[in-house]
Amino acid sequence: MSSINSHYDPATRRERFAWCMYDFANSGYTTVILTAIFNAYFVGVVAAESGNGHATLLWTLTIAAANLLVLFSAPVVGAIADYSGAKKRFLVMTTLGCVLFTALLSFVGPGDVILAVILVILATFMFASGENLIAAFLPEISTPETIGRLSGYGWSLGYLGGLLSLVLCLAYVTYAENQGLDASHYVPVCTLIVAALFGIAALPTLLWLRERSGVSQSIKNAHLISIGFERLRITLQHARQHTDLFRFLISLTTYYSGIHIVIVLAAVYAQEVMGFKTQDTIILIMVVNVTAAIGAFLFGHLQDRIGSCRCIAVTLLIWSAAIICAYFATDEALFWVAANLIGIALGGAQSAGRALVGQFTPLGRQGEFFGLWGLATKLSAIIGPLTYGGMVYLFEGDHRIALLSSLVFFILGLALLATVNERRGREIARISY
Repeated sequence: MSSINSHYDPATRRERFAWCMYDFANSGYTTVILTAIFNAYFVGVVAAESGNGHATLLWTLTIAAANLLVLFSAPVVGAIADYSGAKKRFLVMTTLGCVLFTALLSFVGPGDVILAVILVILATFMFASGENLIAAFLPEISTPETIGRLSGYGWSLGYLGGLLSLVLCLAYVTYAENQGLDASHYVPVCTLIVAALFGIAALPTLLWLRERSGVSQSIKNAHLISIGFERLRITLQHARQHTDLFRFLISLTTYYSGIHIVIVLAAVYAQEVMGFKTQDTIILIMVVNVTAAIGAFLFGHLQDRIGSCRCIAVTLLIWSAAIICAYFATDEALFWVAANLIGIALGGAQSAGRALVGQFTPLGRQGEFFGLWGLATKLSAIIGPLTYGGMVYLFEGDHRIALLSSLVFFILGLALLATVNERRGREIARISY
């Protein structure tokens, strides 16, 4: 089997571009809602009366609840999508859902804790489910020789999408503050900007990306749910056969726990420890997005040359150095060094991880196996932020001590990665379809 997509019609350049555009479209949600603006708004304004420690823990519990839903649903939804040939239809539904619930966040103001929690859970669930589904198209539109490169292009374009959303939000925040308006006014408008950009930028994907999977059953068939669970059960039973995939998923769960700490709590840390204002944080995340795009692009090419595992190992070393810098940072200079190291490592780690799962995936089971990838990443999105939030609560608001938990996750993830045989994993996938 010379190519991973030999059973499918070759993808056109327009179709590959459309696939990459989804990363561009949905990145605004991660960047603005989870990383740069709304999370700090939730802790500092919406739930401010609860106190810093309690508000931070509540935010991490909210993100954990959303990812817990995805944790249980992703592999089954993926298996159903494979069996019914409905990945594209599921992708449309999750995209519209995320756009809707993100727009509704504009109604959240000071004290609206319950409304914020419900909407963030729903929007994050839709976002994460769509992320798994779009990833499942990757093996169909690429080859083993180009899968790392295409994944890297997607992540790079994604960071540019995040950058655009931040630029638009920064422009409005600056205007609003000049008019004497506070966060309770301009943050809701920022959520509308994210929703609009997501909906518009996702149109190429929804219009041009083709569904290539064969239709075994109608999506209306009630037995599809039981079929989804049955296929998931078979996949887990075959874990011994796909040893390297499952070893990698364990490693990924571990080091992604550290990554999710940074993604979900970067703005909170900058605000509470470094004293950053909203504009400062937006500019910081903008710069990180640029370095992350560069990292994704460079590591996307590098992994096709030296292998995904080696690339991930390098990024984990960079992550570790970045966390050490952030821990010791008492002024902005060293913190900016840490932020840019994080950007480079973030782009490389995410791109290489997604590509490696694609290489370990048998033909015809992309939705199912990328559902397992989603399961691993969402489990880490529960473990990481909850660990951080729990430590902040236990250490009475000490974010600096809590940050060290991410360093532990990166070191353990690197050790587990050493057990993965990349060549053997690719060969097993080739003969297992």
